[in-house]
Amino acid sequence: MLKIYGIKNCDSVRKAIKYLKSHEIDYEFIDFRETPVEQETIDSWLEHTDIKTLFNTRGTTYRTLKLKELNLSDEDKQQWLAKENMLIKRPVITLDNKVIVGYNESQYLKTIH
Repeated sequence: MLKIYGIKNCDSVRKAIKYLKSHEIDYEFIDFRETPVEQETIDSWLEHTDIKTLFNTRGTTYRTLKLKELNLSDEDKQQWLAKENMLIKRPVITLDNKVIVGYNESQYLKTIH
């Protein structure tokens, strides 16, 4: 089953859910705040996407934690994603062995349908 990870009040997550509903695609929603994403899950996502795509450098959490100043390695970023799920770019959609990060209708059309 298709899973969508994110937070309820994120615009990109809401757009993705609206897209799935409008195309009558069943999904399971996992809210980062209620069910934190574990390191193992993040590691499995990184087998199908890269850290630059998954690690959100444009969000408030990134700026608040002043992570830019730390000049993080990819391994450091991977650990930060598990510690602070709000650093994960949203939404993350998983289906079979595919991972789509962010709201991207053309990617949805190719991958989900």
